[in-house]
Amino acid sequence: MLPKINNILYCTDLSKNAAFAFRYAVYLAQQTGASIHILSVLEQLPSDDRLTLQSYIYNQSGSAEFLQQRLSQAQADLQQRLADFWLSLPVEEQSLAQKIISCNVLEGNPTQAILEQADTLSCDLIVMGGHEKGWLQALLGSVAREVLKDSRVPTLIVPQPKE
Repeated sequence: MLPKINNILYCTDLSKNAAFAFRYAVYLAQQTGASIHILSVLEQLPSDDRLTLQSYIYNQSGSAEFLQQRLSQAQADLQQRLADFWLSLPVEEQSLAQKIISCNVLEGNPTQAILEQADTLSCDLIVMGGHEKGWLQALLGSVAREVLKDSRVPTLIVPQPKE
Protein backbone atom coordinates (compact mmCIF):
# COMPACT_ATOMS: atom_id res chain seq x y z
CA MET A 1 0.00 0.00 0.00
CA LEU A 2 1.25 3.46 -0.86
CA PRO A 3 1.65 6.06 1.89
CA LYS A 4 -1.00 8.76 2.24
CA ILE A 5 -0.13 12.15 0.80
CA ASN A 6 -0.53 14.72 3.58
CA ASN A 7 1.94 17.43 2.54
CA ILE A 8 2.86 18.54 -0.95
CA LEU A 9 5.91 20.72 -1.61
CA TYR A 10 5.26 22.75 -4.73
CA CYS A 11 8.50 24.29 -6.05
CA THR A 12 8.39 27.22 -8.41
CA ASP A 13 10.92 29.27 -10.34
CA LEU A 14 8.09 31.65 -11.32
CA SER A 15 8.42 30.61 -14.97
CA LYS A 16 5.45 30.25 -17.32
CA ASN A 17 5.28 26.49 -16.75
CA ALA A 18 5.28 26.97 -12.99
CA ALA A 19 1.62 28.01 -13.03
CA PHE A 20 0.75 24.91 -15.04
CA ALA A 21 2.55 22.70 -12.52
CA PHE A 22 0.75 24.49 -9.68
CA ARG A 23 -2.58 23.31 -11.13
CA TYR A 24 -1.36 19.75 -10.60
CA ALA A 25 -0.35 20.47 -7.02
CA VAL A 26 -3.76 21.99 -6.26
CA TYR A 27 -5.59 19.13 -7.97
CA LEU A 28 -3.60 16.53 -6.04
CA ALA A 29 -4.21 18.39 -2.78
CA GLN A 30 -7.93 18.46 -3.54
CA GLN A 31 -7.99 14.72 -4.35
CA THR A 32 -5.89 13.60 -1.38
CA GLY A 33 -6.82 16.18 1.26
CA ALA A 34 -3.16 17.21 1.44
CA SER A 35 -1.79 20.61 2.39
CA ILE A 36 0.49 22.56 0.05
CA HIS A 37 3.77 24.22 0.94
CA ILE A 38 5.08 26.59 -1.72
CA LEU A 39 8.79 27.17 -2.17
CA SER A 40 10.72 29.42 -4.52
CA VAL A 41 14.49 29.41 -4.29
CA LEU A 42 16.67 32.23 -5.60
CA GLU A 43 20.17 31.12 -6.40
CA GLN A 44 22.76 32.96 -4.37
CA LEU A 45 24.57 35.63 -6.27
CA PRO A 46 27.97 34.37 -7.45
CA SER A 47 30.91 35.68 -5.45
CA ASP A 48 31.95 37.96 -8.35
CA ASP A 49 28.51 39.57 -8.34
CA ARG A 50 28.58 39.99 -4.58
CA LEU A 51 32.03 41.60 -4.83
CA THR A 52 30.75 43.98 -7.52
CA LEU A 53 27.74 44.79 -5.36
CA GLN A 54 30.00 45.59 -2.42
CA SER A 55 32.21 47.73 -4.66
CA TYR A 56 29.33 49.92 -5.81
CA ILE A 57 27.39 50.02 -2.57
CA TYR A 58 29.90 51.34 -0.12
CA ASN A 59 28.28 50.48 3.15
CA GLN A 60 27.52 46.94 4.30
CA SER A 61 23.92 47.79 5.22
CA GLY A 62 23.28 48.94 1.64
CA SER A 63 24.41 45.59 0.27
CA ALA A 64 22.33 43.70 2.79
CA GLU A 65 19.33 45.90 1.98
CA PHE A 66 19.72 45.17 -1.74
CA LEU A 67 19.84 41.42 -1.11
CA GLN A 68 16.79 41.64 1.16
CA GLN A 69 14.91 43.64 -1.49
CA ARG A 70 15.70 40.88 -3.98
CA LEU A 71 14.02 38.34 -1.70
CA SER A 72 11.12 40.68 -0.95
CA GLN A 73 10.51 41.29 -4.66
CA ALA A 74 10.46 37.55 -5.36
CA GLN A 75 7.98 37.08 -2.48
CA ALA A 76 5.77 39.86 -3.87
CA ASP A 77 5.92 38.31 -7.36
CA LEU A 78 4.94 34.94 -5.92
CA GLN A 79 2.02 36.41 -3.98
CA GLN A 80 0.80 38.24 -7.10
CA ARG A 81 0.96 35.04 -9.17
CA LEU A 82 -1.01 33.21 -6.49
CA ALA A 83 -3.64 35.94 -6.38
CA ASP A 84 -3.97 35.85 -10.17
CA PHE A 85 -4.23 32.06 -10.12
CA TRP A 86 -7.05 32.00 -7.57
CA LEU A 87 -8.95 34.71 -9.44
CA SER A 88 -8.73 32.63 -12.63
CA LEU A 89 -10.58 29.73 -11.00
CA PRO A 90 -14.35 29.38 -10.78
CA VAL A 91 -15.70 30.78 -7.51
CA GLU A 92 -16.54 27.32 -6.15
CA GLU A 93 -12.86 26.28 -6.47
CA GLN A 94 -11.32 29.38 -4.90
CA SER A 95 -11.68 27.86 -1.44
CA LEU A 96 -8.80 25.54 -2.41
CA ALA A 97 -6.52 28.44 -1.46
CA GLN A 98 -6.96 27.20 2.12
CA LYS A 99 -4.82 24.17 1.18
CA ILE A 100 -1.74 26.42 1.18
CA ILE A 101 -0.19 26.49 4.62
CA SER A 102 3.20 28.02 3.86
CA CYS A 103 4.77 30.11 1.12
CA ASN A 104 8.51 30.73 1.31
CA VAL A 105 11.18 32.36 -0.79
CA LEU A 106 14.72 31.34 0.12
CA GLU A 107 18.15 32.14 -1.19
CA GLY A 108 20.61 29.31 -1.71
CA ASN A 109 21.29 26.22 -3.75
CA PRO A 110 17.87 25.32 -5.24
CA THR A 111 18.31 21.53 -5.14
CA GLN A 112 19.61 21.54 -1.59
CA ALA A 113 16.91 23.96 -0.39
CA ILE A 114 14.13 21.89 -1.99
CA LEU A 115 15.37 18.65 -0.45
CA GLU A 116 15.85 20.27 2.98
CA GLN A 117 12.37 21.84 2.90
CA ALA A 118 10.79 18.54 1.84
CA ASP A 119 12.45 16.88 4.82
CA THR A 120 11.77 19.69 7.31
CA LEU A 121 8.09 19.93 6.35
CA SER A 122 7.63 16.13 6.19
CA CYS A 123 6.41 16.36 2.62
CA ASP A 124 5.10 13.23 0.92
CA LEU A 125 5.31 14.60 -2.63
CA ILE A 126 7.32 17.24 -4.49
CA VAL A 127 5.70 18.90 -7.52
CA MET A 128 7.83 20.90 -9.99
CA GLY A 129 7.50 22.14 -13.56
CA GLY A 130 9.75 20.97 -16.38
CA HIS A 131 11.31 23.33 -18.90
CA GLU A 132 10.14 23.90 -22.44
CA LYS A 133 13.46 23.13 -24.16
CA GLY A 134 14.45 19.91 -25.95
CA TRP A 135 14.24 16.29 -24.84
CA LEU A 136 14.82 14.55 -21.51
CA GLN A 137 17.93 16.33 -20.16
CA ALA A 138 16.86 19.80 -21.24
CA LEU A 139 13.18 19.10 -20.54
CA LEU A 140 13.76 18.48 -16.88
CA GLY A 141 16.21 21.27 -16.24
CA SER A 142 19.20 20.89 -13.98
CA VAL A 143 17.35 21.53 -10.69
CA ALA A 144 14.58 19.02 -11.44
CA ARG A 145 17.16 16.47 -12.59
CA GLU A 146 19.15 16.88 -9.36
CA VAL A 147 16.05 16.72 -7.16
CA LEU A 148 14.96 13.51 -8.91
CA LYS A 149 18.41 12.04 -8.43
CA ASP A 150 18.75 12.88 -4.72
CA SER A 151 15.19 12.90 -3.37
CA ARG A 152 13.79 10.16 -1.20
CA VAL A 153 10.34 11.73 -1.64
CA PRO A 154 8.26 10.93 -4.74
CA THR A 155 8.62 13.78 -7.20
CA LEU A 156 6.23 14.80 -9.96
CA ILE A 157 7.75 16.77 -12.85
CA VAL A 158 5.01 18.44 -14.89
CA PRO A 159 6.11 19.01 -18.50
CA GLN A 160 5.44 22.23 -20.37
CA PRO A 161 2.08 22.01 -22.18
CA LYS A 162 2.14 22.24 -25.98
CA GLU A 163 -0.12 25.30 -26.19
